[in-house]
Formats: sequence, C-alpha cells, structure tokens
Amino acid sequence: MAYGGRGGFGGGMNMQAMMRQAQKLQEQMAAAQEELKNTEVEGTAGGMVTVTMTGDKKIVGVSIKPEAVDPDDIEMLEDLLVAAFNAASEEADALSAELMPAGVGGMF
Repeated sequence: MAYGGRGGFGGGMNMQAMMRQAQKLQEQMAAAQEELKNTEVEGTAGGMVTVTMTGDKKIVGVSIKPEAVDPDDIEMLEDLLVAAFNAASEEADALSAELMPAGVGGMF
C-alpha cells in the first residue's frame, strides 16, 4: 500500500520540517509559560479588595481596605474576595491568550 511520494504520507511537508516546526512551537510555549510565571495581574472588587496573581494563576497577594471589614457583614467581604479573584483570573486568562502561540492560547 503506497502512502504517496517523498513525504511518506502524501503531505507536502517532510518530516524534518514538521519536527522543526514542532520544536519551534515548544520553544514559544516554554517562553510564554515563563513570562506568565513572571507577570503579575490584578483583579479588584468595589475598589475595596484587590487580588494579585501571576499569569499562571498563583495568588501572590490580597489587599483589603479597612472599610471593607465589617464584622456584622462577613458575607460582603467574602463576596468581594471571590469577585476580585475572578477578575484577576480573567486578566490571567487574557494574558495567557495573548502570550501563547497561535492555536494553543488558553490551553494552559
């Protein structure tokens, strides 16, 4: 059973070219992942709570303004924390989509 021509499987691209392309993509992904680790993004909620995380979604800081702390309304503070985390997570996702090579953005 013939697979067609010089490439072995009938495509136009030879195996060496495919391997070089795959290696280049791996290098781009590694560089993007390293930049994500070293870049911080923030998410805020109501101007009262700020969550800082790296582009690979490791939380590195939480800032809470004193007026956000009401012992009679802990639920509000909890909601602010969740909203700030989600906002920072969305920023990290956007950064990942921007830095990752075409076709793999957001996969990691």
